[in-house]
Amino acid sequence: MREQIGTVYRSDSRRVLATLIRLIGDFDSAEEAMADAFAAALDVWPRDGVPANTRAWLVSTGRYKAIDRLRRSARFDAALAGLAEQIDASAPPAPDISEGVDDVEDDRLRLIFTCCHPALSADARIALTLREVCGLDIAKKKEKEIARMDGN
Repeated sequence: MREQIGTVYRSDSRRVLATLIRLIGDFDSAEEAMADAFAAALDVWPRDGVPANTRAWLVSTGRYKAIDRLRRSARFDAALAGLAEQIDASAPPAPDISEGVDDVEDDRLRLIFTCCHPALSADARIALTLREVCGLDIAKKKEKEIARMDGN
């Protein structure tokens, strides 16, 4: 059965894809739908037999798979928006930085400890601390050194 589906793929996949692109209007979605249709054929055709018009079956199945994917995506997006609202509602208000400098200093201290973590190599700790805590751009400094060596 796999050989027969492979033969159908080689002979009809480009036409199936062209039709799905026309129906769906998007190359990537059409390619995914075609792949889903051929995967469904691997499951269904051995059980139910090869349909009389394989190309029509594949186009129809691909179209339905694309519709299912769009519906699933829409449900996911709606759930994601609801989750974002829920997180916003339950999150504590952002601290007003103008009120207390202590919070800023605590964050800076956390950053220093993060940059100096013992899991990092000594060179990485130094470079990270200079860049993130002191604001030095190591890459620009290196570029200037290289330019100075070239005589520019």
